[in-house]
Amino acid sequence: MIQAQAVHDTLRRHQLVDGYPIVMDLERSHGSWIRDALTGDEYLDFFTCFASWPIGYNHPATLEPEFRAEIELCARNKPASSDLYTTHMAAFVDAFATHVTPADFPYHFWVSGGALAVENALKTAFDWKAQKVGPQNCDQGNALVVLHLRQAFHGRTGYTLSVTNTVPDKTALFPKFSWPRVHNPALEYDLDGGVANDIEAEEARSCAEIEAAFECYAGRVAAILLEPMQGEGGDNHFRPEYFRKLRAYADEHEALLVYDEVQTGFFGTGKPWMWQCLGVAPDVVAFGKKTQVCGIYAGARVDEVPNNVFHRSSRINSTWGGNLVDMVRCRKFIEVIESEGLAASITVRGRELIEGLRSIGRERGHVANVRGVGSLVAFTLESPAARSALLKSLWERKLMALPSGPQSVRFRLPFVVTADEIATALERISDALPAGAPA
Repeated sequence: MIQAQAVHDTLRRHQLVDGYPIVMDLERSHGSWIRDALTGDEYLDFFTCFASWPIGYNHPATLEPEFRAEIELCARNKPASSDLYTTHMAAFVDAFATHVTPADFPYHFWVSGGALAVENALKTAFDWKAQKVGPQNCDQGNALVVLHLRQAFHGRTGYTLSVTNTVPDKTALFPKFSWPRVHNPALEYDLDGGVANDIEAEEARSCAEIEAAFECYAGRVAAILLEPMQGEGGDNHFRPEYFRKLRAYADEHEALLVYDEVQTGFFGTGKPWMWQCLGVAPDVVAFGKKTQVCGIYAGARVDEVPNNVFHRSSRINSTWGGNLVDMVRCRKFIEVIESEGLAASITVRGRELIEGLRSIGRERGHVANVRGVGSLVAFTLESPAARSALLKSLWERKLMALPSGPQSVRFRLPFVVTADEIATALERISDALPAGAPA
């Protein structure tokens, strides 16, 4: 084995190494804490591997002999689950479809990678729309487009590059489609939790741009794609009223309403899916990260085209059909979340963090626009420089967090986080802020 002290130098000889300066100790990390194998220090993990690790490290349920034997067996063998089926896969699919996927969404597709989940959601929409209007009326699908929002992040693969627009570093120089991009009417909050901006005007601007896009691309919009909350783009939240307008546009113009819940889904808000908090159902949902295995689920609207991708072989497919080890792990996560009431718990813990951050903002300044739900919490600083300084200071105090948008900090909480750990985080955040009121 490579020694911990040699990890970074070994990796640098073969790849770009621009991640954290620690070496994660997989055996001794526990719950909400990541242990550094170099120093023995422990970091409070409000990063959770980019919102992909929901139940903490080395959860006791994952150490049970029966589970360890099952996941080890599946790790030793990697079948092409798209065509070779196992009892392990069937148990996972049944658990996901009956305990996580909402009713009225009968279709599922599994793949490895959140961006590839979004890709296949878009392929589902392209296939559906091309058959709706007739392939001869959309240049065999080549004339179809995806309507999407500014400050969106949907991935770094082929189609998703065309709908990702957070920072140029991630999309510049790669060929992309020129698809319609519209204003994102994000909510802003005061430190009492009230709406602080003219959200009706913001939504009106977005809707005007949407209507112009449907006029410009008449009959060619296959999907309206958005994240229920934009993560990397700034932890931008939207009103249910806006989603209802999008639902109406999708129905009127025969487009599929597609939600990218790769970051927000799988109980991150306290509900299985963030769209359930907003009350407006989509046609297709892409998921990943916390679900371990990625994919999409779709509702009956796709059956308006009988020969859709869920009925016609090989229209969407992948060699491994997801990853069997990830399926086994996801099923265990579902069991843990349900048996320990973690969805309800993270709702409470998230509210405690939000209230604590607003209190800090009222007392100390610097902290503004505190927002979030469940495990997804963020606030905004005075400037990008202030945000960079705070993240550095938080790291020095062994609290892990992420940037979001131009000048916000986001937290992605483990579902097992305790009230004491929330209090510890708030203390470290307060200590990390500059002394005195902001200039």
